[in-house]
Amino acid sequence: MAPATLTVSQVNFFIKSLLEGDGRLNDICVSGEISNFTRNQRSGHLYFTLKDSGASLKVVMFVSAVRHLKFVPYDGLKVLVRGRISVYEPAGQYQLYAEDILPDGIGALGLSYEQLKERLAQEGLFDAAHKRPVPKYPQRIGVITSSSGAAIRDILQVTGRRWPLATIVFCSVPVQGEEAPEKLTAAVRKLGKKELCDVIILGRGGGSAEDLWAFNDEELVRAVYASEVPVVSAVGHETDFTLCDFVADLRAPTPSAAAEVTTPDGISEKMRVVSMENRIFSAIQIYLDHFRDQLDSLAKESVLAKPQIFLEAFQLRLAQMTGSLISEYSQRIQQERARLRLLSGRMDALSPLKVLQRGYAVVTNGSGELLREAKQVTVGEQVQIKLAQGRIKAQVVERQVRADAGQTEL
Repeated sequence: MAPATLTVSQVNFFIKSLLEGDGRLNDICVSGEISNFTRNQRSGHLYFTLKDSGASLKVVMFVSAVRHLKFVPYDGLKVLVRGRISVYEPAGQYQLYAEDILPDGIGALGLSYEQLKERLAQEGLFDAAHKRPVPKYPQRIGVITSSSGAAIRDILQVTGRRWPLATIVFCSVPVQGEEAPEKLTAAVRKLGKKELCDVIILGRGGGSAEDLWAFNDEELVRAVYASEVPVVSAVGHETDFTLCDFVADLRAPTPSAAAEVTTPDGISEKMRVVSMENRIFSAIQIYLDHFRDQLDSLAKESVLAKPQIFLEAFQLRLAQMTGSLISEYSQRIQQERARLRLLSGRMDALSPLKVLQRGYAVVTNGSGELLREAKQVTVGEQVQIKLAQGRIKAQVVERQVRADAGQTEL
């Protein structure tokens, strides 16, 4: 009897039914090494081959399961893959449909931590050059932690004892659980403004790695890096390290230690101020004593003990200078008077009136023009003659123009 004829699709469907009908293959865990790892950029599905020394198995992980992964798989990583075996009918290929992937020999959280730490370190978020000093005398200290934990009580107790002048700006947030990363990130972004705080303490008490995992969140780490004010990380105990510890400006092993490093010791500061006041007072006292001694010394000087002696010397000198000035002034006046008389005599000798007194006269025409030559007038013209005493108005009856030629006019 000839066998039944089946289509390829029928064969693949039959094999798929056999595999999916076997309950042992519906939930299995397969160990191996990842190779040929790829991620579909559009869908987000993962495709890779799981292999050991003797065989290989195709694996696909849909994006719905990828979302729950806590690390990024890569070639060469030894893993445990949990899922089910089935057939991809169009290609007639059986493969493992993965529901979860766990690193073999290392926890998923640990691997995720190391991967993110390396990537952020390469970006420079942990560089020492970015670290800022904590202010020595903070006025406003931001505290981000849970209101129900011991961390806030420890911080308040230490700051109240060491530096009660500071104002605590408290932001209560959950420090573990699914919503913790988002709440912590929002709090850092809010308090990380210069106008709100001078420094921020970010922390919580101890716990398991899972309890502290919120402080490894990438968005929270980037918010700490972008804060405008210094951030002190105080998460867990001294042996616990989170990514916030690496990106913070300063790490404190405990919340109490964080309060210690962000506040000065008020008692020590007060003693220092008192010591400075005493030194200043002593310096001022020495300064005043020095000037008091100088004042006492000056008070014993004769010029202050008997000021009239000092004044008498100046009065005598003033009298001498006054006498000298008067004598010099009198001589100067006599000299100027003699010089004035000499100049007056010279001016008097040159005066036209003196000439007139010797018998001469000054003749002017009707316009008052001084006559120096006979040709300046005509016969019959009225002229004025100024004598030493009085004036004469006359009429020209004769004019001799050129005396050497004897020419006259009548």
